[in-house]
Amino acid sequence: MSRSPERLAAVALAAALVLYGGPALAEPVPAPVEDLVAPVEDLLAEVESLDGSQSESKRGQTVTVALTSDVLFALDKHTLSAKARQRVAAVAAKIGSGPVSVEGHTDDQGADAYNLALSQRRAQAVQRVLEAALKGRGVAFQAKGFGETKPKLPNQVGGQAIEENRAKNRRVEIIFNVGE
Repeated sequence: MSRSPERLAAVALAAALVLYGGPALAEPVPAPVEDLVAPVEDLLAEVESLDGSQSESKRGQTVTVALTSDVLFALDKHTLSAKARQRVAAVAAKIGSGPVSVEGHTDDQGADAYNLALSQRRAQAVQRVLEAALKGRGVAFQAKGFGETKPKLPNQVGGQAIEENRAKNRRVEIIFNVGE
């Protein structure tokens, strides 16, 4: 058998590959790890009653209960019916001791100044019921009317009035934080 330097080199290389593993047996080098940075968004949950007269949404710790004005008030009125008082009292049961904001809203029918004043009177009427239900708990209230300036849905689409949207825009919202 001849032992040429080339043959010895080939045998040595083969032995080294068997003993130490070759490129096929090498462990892959892991890719560098990068931290993913993405904006954190509050979870928003919204529930609406079957008849659409009440909805409740929660964003973070803030709860907004919207009651349609058609259920709470007669047309162009700000006096709550006995049934409406019961609905507001049911919302009061969910409120802790933190501040409560009561916001009145209208649709786009009627004069701006009239709608603004009506929405303020309706917010104040709901606030009075909440104050009575939460008496002695140290809850701070703020009532504000927005008229038609903050619609929940568009009152009109393509110049056509959408009565279902208008009905949802005529509302009083009770806003409070859970855990307070």
